Formats: sequence, C-alpha cells, structure tokens
Amino acid sequence: MTSHDTLVLRAAGRPVGRYVTRPGLPARLAPRPYLHPVTTLAGTPVTEVSPADHAHHLGVGVAVPDVEGHNFWGGRTFVRDRGPTELDNHGVQRHTGFQLCDPDGFVEELRWAAAGTELLRERRTVAATGLAEAAWALDFTFSLTNVTPRPLSLGSPATNGRPGAAYGGFFWRARKEPRPPEVFTADREGEAEVHGTRAGWLALAGDGWTLAFTGATEDTRRDPWFVRAAEYPGVGSSLAHTERLTIAPGETVVRRIVTVVADGRPARDEVAALVRKAVAQ
Repeated sequence: MTSHDTLVLRAAGRPVGRYVTRPGLPARLAPRPYLHPVTTLAGTPVTEVSPADHAHHLGVGVAVPDVEGHNFWGGRTFVRDRGPTELDNHGVQRHTGFQLCDPDGFVEELRWAAAGTELLRERRTVAATGLAEAAWALDFTFSLTNVTPRPLSLGSPATNGRPGAAYGGFFWRARKEPRPPEVFTADREGEAEVHGTRAGWLALAGDGWTLAFTGATEDTRRDPWFVRAAEYPGVGSSLAHTERLTIAPGETVVRRIVTVVADGRPARDEVAALVRKAVAQ
C-alpha cells in the first residue's frame, strides 16, 4: 500500500499496476475504482485514464452503461430514438474495504449506488502472477449481487438500439499510439472480424506490448468480445450483447477475465500457451 486511496500491484517482484480506490472524479465520469497505470514487466504502459477521446475511460475496471437506467459507465447515455444524450443519471462504485490485501493481489468490497440507493454489491478479486521472463497475468473476477427487493436489469447501447455497441462489464482501455493496435484471435484477424464474436482468447498488440484476454469461466466465455482498435484501443466482455441481463433479488452474476500482459509481439502459438498457463495458475 502507498496510501489509503492507492495500492501498488506486483508480479514477479516488480510493480506492474496501481489501483486507485477512491478517485476524485466528477459525477459525470461515473466515479469508480480502477487500475492505472498497468505496465509490462519491462515497464511499458498499457492503460490510459481519461484520454481526450473518452474522458470516462478509466484504465482497467468494471463499468456498465445501464443499470435500470442508471449510467455506471460515464459520459453520455444512449437513448433509443434520440442517440447519445447528456443525462443526470450517473452512478458511483464506492470502495468499502479490503477483505485481503497483498502485494500480488486483493479482495475488495464495493457498493454500486445511484440516486441515493444502493443497487448492487460487488466483490472484486484481483491477482497478479508472473508467467515468463517477459509476461505476467492479471486475474480479475467480479461478482455483482442485487441488493434491492426487485429484479435489476443491465443493458448496453446495443440493447437500447445502437448496433455494435454492446459494451459494459470488464473493460480495459489501452494506450493510444500513432498506429492502431493489431487485433487477432487463434483464427481471426482484424477488428471487424473479431468484434462481437466469441473466442477462446483475443489479443491486442501495440508498439512493444501485447495483451491477451480470455474468459476463465463458462459464463464469461459466453459473453462476446467488445473490441475497438481504429477509433481507440479497448477491449471488454459484453454482459448485455443482444439482450438485457436480469439479476433477481439476492442473486449474483460472476465473471472472470484473465489478461496476459507481455512485452513484444509473441506469435499466435506463444500467446495461446501463455493464456493456457495463466488460466491454469
């Protein structure tokens, strides 16, 4: 720990991430804990916070644009038949404490609240593990429990009428560079071929770094990938791709994403091997 609001995450004995628990952000950005900067083992940054193109993109974390009409993503809200609209409907994720806090990971409790009401309670488990001389893995699990007496419905711009914009859930905003990163899976190449599909793993490769994402549970693997490369570099898994996700009172939704963070550009078979090793650990 470096302060009551920030901790440093380490893998293979090296600092690889900074976790901010109580960011001082305006309500419009849907304040929430996030990881930034995240780096490779060699120290290359692979995240961004509040970039000029999307001020509400906050490194690595969990963000949902529509929880019963409340915006936990930040920025404008996509409204059917109106498009992106400025609304006073933003929620906040409040860090309430750590159940475990070690140099290589933590277990955190959070409360998701909007309009003065707590909607969801989250348990977030994050772990960093060394994989190879030039690669480590971030294991990120989040569990969302409906603490209201009514069903809660989670949506996305896609479910609200904007095709191809099914973002919401785990999201990694990568560093923007002069050239867009390459996007590939085991058998596909390019943003258009990968976005909105299900794949065992998905890689984003920039200038001197590669990120490889994989769903580590059956439920997570059913969520299609949300991918951006040309407009900005970002990857997430879609909780609400074509239909809204409903959580009954007292029920919990769990997702687990494991991300390999590597220096350089490993070949496809090397990426696949690193992903397998990361999930097995």
